[in-house]
Amino acid sequence: MASVIKDDQAIGKNGVIIRKHPQRSDGSPKYRTYEIYQRERVGESTEKIKPGQLISESFRQDPYPTVAVLREHYPCYRDWLSNSYWISEYNDVTSIFTDDANFETRPKTWTYSLENSGRNLNEELPLLEAEETFTDTQAEKIATTIASRLAQKGHGNLATEFAAHFAMNLLLRSLDIPSSDAGRFTALFWRMQRGTSWNPSLRDDGKKALAELTHYLDPIVAKRKKQPGEDLISVMIQLAPSGEPVTVKDIVVTLLERDHETLHGTLANLWFLLLTHPEEQRQAISDRRLMKLAYLETLRHSTPVLSAHRYARHEVERFGRLIPEGAQLVCSAAAANRDPKIFNDPDSFIVDRKDMCQRESRGQYRADGLAAGIAFGLGKPSIHPAIPEDRPRSRYALTRDTAVTASEVLVSHLDNIRLAKGTSPNLSALTVGEMHTCWKLPVTFSKK
Repeated sequence: MASVIKDDQAIGKNGVIIRKHPQRSDGSPKYRTYEIYQRERVGESTEKIKPGQLISESFRQDPYPTVAVLREHYPCYRDWLSNSYWISEYNDVTSIFTDDANFETRPKTWTYSLENSGRNLNEELPLLEAEETFTDTQAEKIATTIASRLAQKGHGNLATEFAAHFAMNLLLRSLDIPSSDAGRFTALFWRMQRGTSWNPSLRDDGKKALAELTHYLDPIVAKRKKQPGEDLISVMIQLAPSGEPVTVKDIVVTLLERDHETLHGTLANLWFLLLTHPEEQRQAISDRRLMKLAYLETLRHSTPVLSAHRYARHEVERFGRLIPEGAQLVCSAAAANRDPKIFNDPDSFIVDRKDMCQRESRGQYRADGLAAGIAFGLGKPSIHPAIPEDRPRSRYALTRDTAVTASEVLVSHLDNIRLAKGTSPNLSALTVGEMHTCWKLPVTFSKK
């Protein structure tokens, strides 16, 4: 028996009877979706940003035009697809990262939804000291080996054959991973780090890699408990935070939270910018101070980590919004670092920039009022005071000095470094949300 259709009903998809929404005098329905209601409530218009634009292919390859629109028109943009707030002005981003009372950074173990996964040992003072000692004594040697090998060819890819190799070899040597296991360890580490992205398939694979890396390190940790060396695994084993001995899971979590691969991204971006700006390159290679400034300008102009997430500890009113407890804020370094209210000619790469100070990059101002570029994924400023002088440098400062050392070694071994003819390298991410860097940087040079 056929159903009787009432005046206020209609046949919807698949023959389902649905209720008609009452209409206004102009014929429009008397209802709003929740999304429309929220937008009206906060007075937001998104005419210049379309849904899905922040996860588009064009954004993956070049996010800067889009984040410029956000910064100019929607400095606190409600992204309904990702259920997050995009923060794009420099002063707003820096205010969030200096406001621990209202906002927090969640570890990668939280992203992985791991409970009782292990402890992050990265801020333990003995580990910081050991890492500084190792890096200061070994970084130049490792870079020299790679540069010498490259020099024999007369050409190469600086992104993969130098930057990526240098960063990973530094990690492998610091942990004293056997050379025969280098390929296996590198693949597991890379998969584990990529798994913290928004991509569900990468996340599942990352969890598997994390478990495989734990299994791989089990016998190594057991051996070094009996025969400790000078490597960082041995140093971590001898730690006992809160009186509890360090486990393999602690070591894996410590590696997970390191973001060591971003050294590769920054080094590749540095040389991409130098090679595409020959005059700036001539300046930078002239002395260490200018190469350090080139590194800092790279982090501002083309940071490999475009954004970082903070979470509201509780409901807080900020940026003309009522931000609910637990809300995710996407703090865009890409947008903030090119804020014209902070930096002159922000889209230009200028090695000896006069409106940026030389300090640890966390969005605070120096006494003279100059801003620092914002960088994520390259180590935090140390929680330990800089005084007395025997305290180790922060991991951020150590990463900076390491990249400069590697660049100096490259210049000392290769002469007349130029882009290979007919090539047009660019910056991109493998997928949305991952490291934005140069993956192919073909060059020619002459051996010194």
